[in-house]
Amino acid sequence: MIEFETPALVPADPDANTTDLLVERVAATPDSVLFSLPTADGGWSPVTTREFYDQVIALAKGLVAAGIQPGDKIGLMSKTRYEWTLIDFATWFAGAILVPVYETSSPAQVRWNLSDSGAIAMIAETADHFARFDEVHPDLPAIRNVWQIDLGDLDKLAAGGTGVSDDEIERRRKLAKGADIATLIYTSGTTGRPKGSVLTHSNFVELSRNAAVALEEVVLDPNGASTLLFITTAHVFARFISVLCVHGGVRVGHQPDTKQLLPSLGSFQPTFLLAVPRVFEKVYNVSEQKAEAGGKGKIFRSAADTAVAYSTALESGSVPFGLKLKFKLFDVLVFGKLRAAMGGKVKYAVSGSAPLGARLGHFYHALGITILEGYGLTETTAPATVNLAKKSKIGTVGPALPGVGVRVADDGEILVKGINVFQGYWQNAEATAEAFDGEWFKTGDLGAFDDDGFLTITGRKKEIIVTAGGKNVSPAALEDPIRANPLVGQVVVVGDRKPFISALVTLDPEMLPVWLNNNGEDAGMSLDEATRNPAVLAEVQRAIDAANETVSRAESIRKFTVLPLELTEASGHLTPKLSIKRNVILEDFAVSIEEMYSGAPATEGISTAG
Repeated sequence: MIEFETPALVPADPDANTTDLLVERVAATPDSVLFSLPTADGGWSPVTTREFYDQVIALAKGLVAAGIQPGDKIGLMSKTRYEWTLIDFATWFAGAILVPVYETSSPAQVRWNLSDSGAIAMIAETADHFARFDEVHPDLPAIRNVWQIDLGDLDKLAAGGTGVSDDEIERRRKLAKGADIATLIYTSGTTGRPKGSVLTHSNFVELSRNAAVALEEVVLDPNGASTLLFITTAHVFARFISVLCVHGGVRVGHQPDTKQLLPSLGSFQPTFLLAVPRVFEKVYNVSEQKAEAGGKGKIFRSAADTAVAYSTALESGSVPFGLKLKFKLFDVLVFGKLRAAMGGKVKYAVSGSAPLGARLGHFYHALGITILEGYGLTETTAPATVNLAKKSKIGTVGPALPGVGVRVADDGEILVKGINVFQGYWQNAEATAEAFDGEWFKTGDLGAFDDDGFLTITGRKKEIIVTAGGKNVSPAALEDPIRANPLVGQVVVVGDRKPFISALVTLDPEMLPVWLNNNGEDAGMSLDEATRNPAVLAEVQRAIDAANETVSRAESIRKFTVLPLELTEASGHLTPKLSIKRNVILEDFAVSIEEMYSGAPATEGISTAG
């Protein structure tokens, strides 16, 4: 049993709730720009802290006038946008509780979240969101009010609340204490029906106050910190960062359409980003394939190798003179253009939800962008550990945040306690009891500490594959490096109680035509045709062989099948944070899996490495 705990840097205030964070920010910097809203011409329109506060109060009054009572739960189904955080704080100021619903949720998932939570009102963003809710509305008799953002209902609500006094809002906002429920966030349901995680006001308040000090260089930049949010705010990761930014006075913009991400980064010019590893992989892969298309593929790859070597040398404390010169050359030819594409001001990027990989970490670090990998779950209000600007090790998820303790049990499972740990699962005492060992939350993830208390994630306890020969295999160790290949969309390692390890692979539909064109193949071939193309199969084989080199022969992938489809959130195979739903995939593709063990079809590859 190994344990590391970081003392809190800010004294706890059990009477404080999330509304205090905004009240304090208004008092400190009322005229600073807290949000920037996208304009039709591609620019950004400022919203000051005072303007945001006034809009929060007006909307809170509207909710009160509409009959919302303290403790009532309101569902919200919306993409990442300014109104998300506006509704969040207005709900708290009205004394109510928000229940996020992922914008990609099916009607059945909408019904479960709203019925299980006991929500009495619903806010939908679009007509499509409303339609999915409306399909199950008859099964939700408790829902009394339904509002739609795109119909202007928030403005109508605010207009209807002018008769509610400031004193009533002040009274309501002070009702909740630190230990009271702030929100119900439902798990992604990777291992069954989603459970409602009860996160308290103290979870957000104490974690925000401590994280702001620990991440001072990131969120308290004296020249003005700013971030462009594009991952879903319904997930605890972006939700916590939104609250942290209000507390820290960080300017925030929103861009939910990842296809518009690069233009938005260019115009917004954030100082830090929040992303999942897949985004960093995409930026790298797109850049590599663009260079390949322009006949500069070898230059890009040489630049990337130099960047990794340079960052590694920096970390060790000594960079050879020749490497410095080589790096300066590539900085002009390649790296400067990449920095400019991301707005030119990005200094930090916070990455979570899956391992990034040391190579990409070093690559971006050499560009002057320090990727601060962190680790956490819904049940830990997002971060439990994170690399810090002045205390960072590439390839790890960092030390415990202030106010948080992390333990690795004898079987390798990571346990967490502290200011960030949730209260329990909503109306599910049995699941709550199973999730705790005393005050320690059992994450279900596997990890290891180094001597300095930096945590590395090694796998998922319930996802460990045990082959017929008794070999324990962690799928993530193989999947993560394979997924980094530009041609690969997703990869799912299988082989539980089987004689050897195999994998299901899908192709990245965005990168496929680019890769095909760069490699002298027909860029117009269909996804189905590509799964049988010898050049494509050979490239997938190369990615698998490279991953196999990092493990023993018994752990290596011996066969793979390329599926002629995508695994997406919409198909039900990925969570909102783009993690694979392993149990669903194993069930849906059971036939394809069995074929790899009983005689292989044309789309099978046979690994020869290891």
